[in-house]
Amino acid sequence: MTELINTINNALWGYFLIGALLLCALWFTVKTHGVQFTMFKEMVRLLGESPTKKAGKKQVSPFQAFAVSLASRVGTGNLAGVASAIIVGGPGAVFWMWITALFGASISFVECTLAQLFKIRGKDSFIGGPAYYMQRGLHCRPLGVLFALLMVFSFGVANNSLQTNTICGAMEEAFGWNPIVVGVILVIVTLAIIFGGIHRIAGFSSVVVPLMAVGYVLVALVVIGMNIRAVPDVLALIVRSAFGFRQAAGGLAGAAVMQGIKRGLFSNEAGEGSSPNAAATADTSHPVKQGLMQALGVFVDTLVICSCTAFIILCSGVEMDGADEGIRLTQAALSSQIGPVGTWFVAVAILFFAYSSIIGNYYYGEANIRFLFHSKPVASLSAAARMQRYEGVTIMVFRLLTGVMIMMGAIWSLTTVWVLVDLAMALVTTCNLVAVVLLGRYAIHLLADYRSQKRGGIKDPVFHKRDLFPEIADELEGWE
Repeated sequence: MTELINTINNALWGYFLIGALLLCALWFTVKTHGVQFTMFKEMVRLLGESPTKKAGKKQVSPFQAFAVSLASRVGTGNLAGVASAIIVGGPGAVFWMWITALFGASISFVECTLAQLFKIRGKDSFIGGPAYYMQRGLHCRPLGVLFALLMVFSFGVANNSLQTNTICGAMEEAFGWNPIVVGVILVIVTLAIIFGGIHRIAGFSSVVVPLMAVGYVLVALVVIGMNIRAVPDVLALIVRSAFGFRQAAGGLAGAAVMQGIKRGLFSNEAGEGSSPNAAATADTSHPVKQGLMQALGVFVDTLVICSCTAFIILCSGVEMDGADEGIRLTQAALSSQIGPVGTWFVAVAILFFAYSSIIGNYYYGEANIRFLFHSKPVASLSAAARMQRYEGVTIMVFRLLTGVMIMMGAIWSLTTVWVLVDLAMALVTTCNLVAVVLLGRYAIHLLADYRSQKRGGIKDPVFHKRDLFPEIADELEGWE
């Protein structure tokens, strides 16, 4: 079974998705006039923006929505995924990770702006994401349903299993802890948080994510400082390996491209359709604001944190002969620089990185389950009550299933988990890219409106749906 899924993965990633992602990234970079570069200063400014004054206490702030998406982005891919990419594709895979982030940030901007545009009002916060813009923007509910089901499988099942597998492997390597015991502890703590809903998830993420990211970057800077003379050689190695004749002759050039883009996408999630689910929850005055913040998240994830892991491994000179894989390679590299404490530090870092991803991933699954129940009109109050009961039962089952899959991640092999993740990621990305390409004009129009208001001296642009999109104003129920 694993071999069959691997064959499908190779076909999807080798002949279709890589080309589709690069073409979409270049297209949106051109159409937005390089929004991810030209509006970088505005992205940073928006991090400090407060919720709108009319928001109630239960609204999710723009920064909290950014933190939830970053919690999902910053995880196994940053420490274990980078290591796996370097082993399989060589140092050149790091270069293609950078390319994926630099140009893929434009896709993240578009998809998250669309999520804000087509969001709806939920019980405690706004709700939205690709499934919603597929139904309301494309008027294609079947595609939205397919995407929602794939998201539940991708993030609630496959992705969370990988996060747990990595945590357990790191804890076993550093402290000798039994993976099953670690798995049980993770299940208990996770259920305690996810039963608290989006507000508890957002509160947890907005505190933990910044702290863990800063701590990891500081340690990486120490390692880079210790090997500062080797940095130019490492940079040259990365570029040579991405384009070199030796790599092409050995077949590694294609592996570098494939692994770099695949692991880059897994880490920063640009185009995958996951971060729009978090982006839609924010209470903000203009859809473009959250699109800009999410584009910044791609840079933070890949250009900063993934690069830290790459430089730790490549500066260390540790043997990459396959004896250590995934998170264990990162631990071995850091330990060679700062001693046994390196193994312990990576174990603690991946605990927070991957655990925050589990929390963020769970929310993505829940948001898409809610789409299946809320996005279709009901005929009567009694039917609505039945639908609400069914929704409650389904979410309860999903929460328990999340616990089961966390436990399975502690038991399954690393190879099996990665194969499932790659398949799920390929399918969900394909669905989302179709919708983003067809609806991208709305995001581009919104960006033009935002820039126009900024040029007019308006510091805090406001979106007026009937002025900008009168033809679809009735579909935009998340906006007054």
